[in-house]
Amino acid sequence: MGVMKFAPETLKNLFKKPVTTSYPFVPYEYPDGSRGHVEITIDECIGCGMCVRCCPCSTLSVDKIKGTWTIDRFDCIACGYCVYKCPKKCLHMVKGYQTPGPEKGSVTYTKSPEVLEAEAKKREEMAAKAAAAKAAKEAAAKAEAGNGE
Repeated sequence: MGVMKFAPETLKNLFKKPVTTSYPFVPYEYPDGSRGHVEITIDECIGCGMCVRCCPCSTLSVDKIKGTWTIDRFDCIACGYCVYKCPKKCLHMVKGYQTPGPEKGSVTYTKSPEVLEAEAKKREEMAAKAAAAKAAKEAAAKAEAGNGE
């Protein structure tokens, strides 16, 4: 008797289009407004650390010298505040989810060697300019002290 209750529904479903999608063969399209996960264009990052300071979960870390940006995906709540605060707009939210991995942990992005080399050269130039400015300032102070006596 209980089987007969479902007979009309079964007959209806035989002639209808399937409700399910063919997910493995056709990728799922995420709706507008879905957050997904944070991604970075690492070569555009200046290493200022604004994303680290504004992250409510403390999931991000930046090393300006090594040129690395690290995120702990399991602690990230995907609020998007780091994306909003990034001054260079190198962070962005990607629809969907990150591909699962074999182990839990953080993901580290590293700048390309060319960009790291250019930044190191720029730091050396800035240090040389600062040293020259300091030497000029000290020489001016000595000259002023010599004129005052």
